[in-house]
Amino acid sequence: MDELLSTREVARLAGVGPSAIKRWSDAGLLACQKTAGGHRRFARAEVERLVRHQAAGDLRESDPWVDALLDARETFGISALLLAERARTGAWHRVAERAGLAVAELGRRWRAGTVSIADEHLASERLARALARVGESIPLSPEAPVALLTCAEEDDHTLGLSLVEVVLREAGWSTRWAGRRTPLVEVERLLGKGDVALLAVSASEASADALGLRRQAEALGRRCRALGVTLVLGGNGAWPERPRHGALVRSLGRLHDLAVAERERRSGSPVA
Repeated sequence: MDELLSTREVARLAGVGPSAIKRWSDAGLLACQKTAGGHRRFARAEVERLVRHQAAGDLRESDPWVDALLDARETFGISALLLAERARTGAWHRVAERAGLAVAELGRRWRAGTVSIADEHLASERLARALARVGESIPLSPEAPVALLTCAEEDDHTLGLSLVEVVLREAGWSTRWAGRRTPLVEVERLLGKGDVALLAVSASEASADALGLRRQAEALGRRCRALGVTLVLGGNGAWPERPRHGALVRSLGRLHDLAVAERERRSGSPVA
C-alpha cells in the first residue's frame, strides 16, 4: 500500500503552505483520502507528481475541469461534471465556486497564450449552457421572489451571471435576465414594474472604469432604495468597496448566504 502523507508533510515537500494543498485538494487537482477524524491523507505517488511540477502553474495545466471545457466533443459531459460536484459538495454554490476557478484558469491560459481567444469563448459557452441546464432543474416555489440579473452598463461578459443564477435559484429565487450592456435607464425601467425584489449586477475584470462603476452603483442604489429592492454588486470589476446602498459581494458563498437571508426576511420563514 502506498505511503500516506499529511497535509503539512505534503506542503513541506512541495514548498507551499498547507492552505495551498487544501485548495488543490478541494479543486480536485490532488487526490486525497479522509481519515475517520476527517483529516486529509495523500498518496506519496501523487505527492511526488506534485513535487515534480514544482509550482501551482504546472498543476493548473492538468485541471480536469478546464480539460473538459476545452474538449469540443463534450456536450452533456460538463453537466455531468457539475452534477457530480454537487453530489460531492452538497451545495450548488460550492459547485459554482469550483466552476469559477475553471473560468479563472481559462483566462490565465488565454493571457499566457496557451489557449486561443476562440477556444476560450467556446469553452465559456459550453459552461454557460451546462449551467443553464442544471439551473433549470433546481425546483422553485411558485411564490419565489424575483431576482433581476444584468451586467454593468458597458460589460458584455455574462458567464458570471450564469454562476450567479445557479446560486440564487438554490437560495430560492426566481431569476430574470436583463443581459449584457443593458443601459441603466432600461434596468431602472424593469425595476419600476414592481415585481423585482433583488438586483444582481456583474462587472468582469474588463470593467476597469472605477468612476463609471461608481456612477452606476450610486444610480442603481438610489433606485433600489426607493423601491425596496436588494442591490448586489459582484464580479471582479472596479466597483466601490463601500457602496452607499447595497452590498459588494466578491464570493459566491457570500452571495448564497446573503440571498438566503434576504429570502427568509421577505418570506418570514426559513428556506428549506
